[in-house]
Amino acid sequence: MIEQVVNTNGLQIKRLHTMPTSGPLVDRFGRVHTDLRLSVTDRCNFRCIYCIPDGIIPTVSKRSLLSFEEIVKVTKVLKRLGIKTVRITGGEPLVRNNLPELISSLAKENFEDLSLTTNGYFLKSMASHLKSAGLKRVNISIDSLDASKFASIRKRGSLNRVLDGLNEARNVGLKPIKVNVVVMAGINDDEIISLLNFSKLNDVIVRFIEFMPLDSNGSWSIDKFYSANKILETVRKVWEIKELDKADKSEPSSYYEIPELGIVFGTIASLSQQFCGSCNRLRLTADGSIRNCLFATDETSLLEPLRNGVSDDRLELLIRKSLWTKKLSHGSDDTKVAKPSRSMSMVGG
Repeated sequence: MIEQVVNTNGLQIKRLHTMPTSGPLVDRFGRVHTDLRLSVTDRCNFRCIYCIPDGIIPTVSKRSLLSFEEIVKVTKVLKRLGIKTVRITGGEPLVRNNLPELISSLAKENFEDLSLTTNGYFLKSMASHLKSAGLKRVNISIDSLDASKFASIRKRGSLNRVLDGLNEARNVGLKPIKVNVVVMAGINDDEIISLLNFSKLNDVIVRFIEFMPLDSNGSWSIDKFYSANKILETVRKVWEIKELDKADKSEPSSYYEIPELGIVFGTIASLSQQFCGSCNRLRLTADGSIRNCLFATDETSLLEPLRNGVSDDRLELLIRKSLWTKKLSHGSDDTKVAKPSRSMSMVGG
């Protein structure tokens, strides 16, 4: 069919008018999807202020969680359709029982990358098991190096225990280790420089992430927002930096080198510099729903079809149909951020 050119964020994107039933996973804007964010649980032992809303938190019943066998069935279909990389998420994925068993099954599919995002709390005792199962690397969320501030952001847990987990991950070879930091104005924006020094001392890559409205209870506000440009301005007051070319245009992070320190750090400007035009990510929630965008307000459940013995071909069609409805930008065709239907812990980051 004829393709219509659509302009978004300075990029020229071709709009397709007929959903393909074969070939790679593409949406109606021609974006090819090769990365899966796989949530294995919506539960978490922390209560981070930017992720989980206050009060009673609805959780998925164990019966509604995808089994490991169901997860592997979906990922095998996705591998056939061109998914190359898988990142395991939650909630906190390490609270899911017997997780190395799932990782071992996924590792047999020979994805180009198999990684995990964690708060690090259980990492010290599990790192060697994860590595042995076939996990390649980890991203660890650490929003503050100050114990009291860490506690106020996370509401639970221990900074020292997380740092012990980071050290163990490095010792067993789960590298490169990326440390994710959600930067919030007036809360932890004063730690940007100390976190970069931490990066140098601990052989990790720090990525500063803009605070996004994904908490579902509306606590996000513009006065807490600290843009990627402000982060760079803060760094430039101390060191000269050099922006690095992106080898992968779909990579959400922009990376910078600090020659004086000999380190690289990243920024993820999800709001101020949207990278939707090159998005290649698809999400599978812990309760079996395909989400085509982190900010999506709808999703396609695969749970009932899976438990009714759905064929691989039918599963493929359901996934393609879900992806075909993906919006041009952040769940809204006019590039405004849509209110999330579920909190970050229920979506899988």
